[in-house]
Amino acid sequence: MPEGHSIHRLARQFRDVFAGEPLRVSSPQGRFADGARRLDGATLVDARAHGKHLFLDFDVDLVMRVHLGLYGAWSFGGDETFRGASSIGAPRRMGETETFDRAATPGPDDGGAPAYSGPPEPVGQVRARLVSAHGWADLRGPSACEVITPGEAAAVVARLGPDPLVAGTGPGEFLERVTRRSVALGQLLMDQAVLSGVGNIYRAESLFRAGLDPWLPGRRLGAADGVRLWEDLAGLMADGVRVGRIITTEPEHRDAVDPDGEPAPLWPDNAHYVYQRDGLDCRVCGTAVRVTQMQARNLFWCPGCQAP
Repeated sequence: MPEGHSIHRLARQFRDVFAGEPLRVSSPQGRFADGARRLDGATLVDARAHGKHLFLDFDVDLVMRVHLGLYGAWSFGGDETFRGASSIGAPRRMGETETFDRAATPGPDDGGAPAYSGPPEPVGQVRARLVSAHGWADLRGPSACEVITPGEAAAVVARLGPDPLVAGTGPGEFLERVTRRSVALGQLLMDQAVLSGVGNIYRAESLFRAGLDPWLPGRRLGAADGVRLWEDLAGLMADGVRVGRIITTEPEHRDAVDPDGEPAPLWPDNAHYVYQRDGLDCRVCGTAVRVTQMQARNLFWCPGCQAP
């Protein structure tokens, strides 16, 4: 499932390439047909994210809410003025491509290729298609896609925990929600009513970087550790928005070379401390990284660095 940084990247991309533009909205698949009719021709005025929810605000006092779930993703394209990622969404479905593939949508200066004349024919089950004068966005496979009022959108946000990427939020509300529970900290970080936007990778990596036992009861999390955990997550997730990938390692903890003696790439081999590194030596203490189940999700941790 895409983590919170990807949804904030989506909001930024929609603001950059579609805000202020009237959009043709359709549902090639048909499952969003009623919602599409309500938005067709309206102008996008803003795009914002909270946790794993994307909100597209239109000038007709309506909001398109999208939750990508496990398999959802957006793909994008356009003319020579289009700038942005060509896909953002669930890694297991289509992943993310940071640079738009200009060759896939040729323009008049691309070796005599025909000029851009609009989006291509829909491919696969396109739940929603948004089209401006210069670009398009296709949504596939979301767990939620609906048209709601601004008040209903505010009610969705009110049910969620604080989002480290939302301006004006701080660790106070996070600490209050965590420390009133006796549930394991590793479980609480995945509870979207406690903290919004954190998924399995950010959970494992932030707990490792903080040196915190994943089974520590939330009520026993000290204020200093809680603030440090929040601030580190805010920084890691902001980096994810900027680069489009979750990279949590510090340079001094990365492998310099690969097994063949070649310079080791940062992504993916050097990107994480514990996530999907079970059985490998911890980058910091050398203890074997372990994996277990917590709430039916794989939890990766280092018994040495994260001892109770």
